[in-house]
Amino acid sequence: MATQQTATVPSKTSSDAEFHGEGEILAEKDASHGSQDRVTEDATTSDDLQYPEPWKYEKFFIGGYSQSRMFKFKKPKSMYIAINLFAGIAIMFYGYDQGVMSQVNLNPEYQKLMGISPVEGNSRNVAAEGGIVSVYYGGTLIGALVAGSLADRCGRIKAVVFGSMWALLGAVLQASAYNIAWMCCARVIAGVGVGAIDCVVPVWSAEVSSHQARGAFLAIEFFMNIGGLALAYWIEYFAYLDPKKVMAWRTPLALQIVFIFIIGIGINFFPESPRWLMKVGREEESRNILKATRDGDVEDELKGIKKVVKFELETSTQNHYWAMIFPKDRYSRQLRWRVVLAVWLQIMQELVGIGVITVYAVDLFQDAGFSEQLSKLLAGFNNLSYMLSVIFAVITLDRYGRRSTMIWGAVGMALILLIAGILDKYAQIQGPHQRSYGAAVAAFTFLYTATFGATWLTTPWLYPTEIFPLNVRAKGGAWSVVGWSIGNGIITMITPFLFQAISYGTLLLLFGLNVFCIPFVIIMYPETAGRSLEQMDTFFEHGNSWNVFKSSRRIREQGIDDWRWAKKMRAEDHAELGQGTKMEAEIQRPTEDDKDAQQSWKKRPIYTFRRKASNAGLM
Repeated sequence: MATQQTATVPSKTSSDAEFHGEGEILAEKDASHGSQDRVTEDATTSDDLQYPEPWKYEKFFIGGYSQSRMFKFKKPKSMYIAINLFAGIAIMFYGYDQGVMSQVNLNPEYQKLMGISPVEGNSRNVAAEGGIVSVYYGGTLIGALVAGSLADRCGRIKAVVFGSMWALLGAVLQASAYNIAWMCCARVIAGVGVGAIDCVVPVWSAEVSSHQARGAFLAIEFFMNIGGLALAYWIEYFAYLDPKKVMAWRTPLALQIVFIFIIGIGINFFPESPRWLMKVGREEESRNILKATRDGDVEDELKGIKKVVKFELETSTQNHYWAMIFPKDRYSRQLRWRVVLAVWLQIMQELVGIGVITVYAVDLFQDAGFSEQLSKLLAGFNNLSYMLSVIFAVITLDRYGRRSTMIWGAVGMALILLIAGILDKYAQIQGPHQRSYGAAVAAFTFLYTATFGATWLTTPWLYPTEIFPLNVRAKGGAWSVVGWSIGNGIITMITPFLFQAISYGTLLLLFGLNVFCIPFVIIMYPETAGRSLEQMDTFFEHGNSWNVFKSSRRIREQGIDDWRWAKKMRAEDHAELGQGTKMEAEIQRPTEDDKDAQQSWKKRPIYTFRRKASNAGLM
């Protein structure tokens, strides 16, 4: 394949690939393998697709798409709004379900019933408390893997209904639990459902709707996610004021059922993914859905969908979970590379400490010297602050890129945690300044969660959609949820031990973990901002190194113009590549090296540092 051909730059960015219409993606992307000559235009327009036979077990899964049942709107924009609102409710449920245990664990009636009272000073009960929370993530891991495969076999809608049934069973069992074994089983079952919903809904939403305002959608999505977490907290807070303490923990768990009914029933009135319908040979239904969700002519987009479906059917034996982990050819090895990046990024998201702060915030504030009631209030307002901070993620992700956002976010959180850990040490010492130190700890805790919301919250969920080819998008999302489950499971299991064993040292440990994560982001993760899916395929096909700087050098040696993968792709870079010229940054590189030598000895270190930091995508 001619390397210069891979440098052709479409007008859409990689982040657009997740949020713009499917046809817009497919018209500019070559069937997800970085090779424009793999599938020709003739293949796009031909009808020689060999559709697979319907999955023989599909009839056993209830629900699904029906054209007669689907909501009808006069304007596609109304359908777009409805789809995004529905997806937002599903994402809010995921946040609610994740945060619902934060105060349940503190309820004395719950602790007695589960046999984990007293928690303080009892290592067995501490382990049990963490275990009840963490087993949930074992369920989400299983649910994501099952749903990722199920969504490809019998459709996105049936996969969501499948997850809703498991989540409903889990919610009922949690709200009625009478012992620890019962509760643990219920948590696993609920996790299976939430993992399935969390894996499929973002993929379904991206494939069905044509998002015109990517940043706004991203902000709404995660705003509602943290809104669900805050909602769960405040419901539990006010429920705890009821003298019947047993209802204070059962009621919030039972309220999950409201979300589940809306999701499990409501999804059946929305359109199925047009790409999945095309894959199973239901072309006319795919066309009708595109007409209901798009403005203007849809035939070009339909041809693009057929192109990617053709490639997906041709490579179906390489798109299984096993093949993505244990590859036998070059294409599968590229998929494994992407899987590792997605999974490890989700694990790092938990290592930087957000699960510790949000789930065990009340313990943190109590350790800082606040009363139990005031600690609960502070934790609740911290969740609200966390929710509002998500709005800033739209600015940081688009303006500064993914790498820079994560790197400087980790740097900021590390410094905040270091200072908070030192202050927390003195806040636990009786004295005239104890309250002042405690207030400072609370302020830095608020600052930490706000920094995380503006930087690390969104990127690990956005990044997989930008690096996985379209033909494995559902399974790529599943692997991302697997990483999230592993990270959450580990952190929630060990956190109760940490608070009792090392107290303020927990914050200092999280400081070290933030520092630990920074080199991985700098070295391993290519910058996806401003790049198309086709360009990402070019990186994985020609980079051949886990080190992004070595990959950039190898890509440059092969004569490909877009080789600076540590930096965000600018609009002027796209224009220059589109004209077949070298990027301005590449032309000026020798000049920049010469400028180093021309600086005075006082200015040279600062100038050189700024230039190299910019080349590394840090500025």
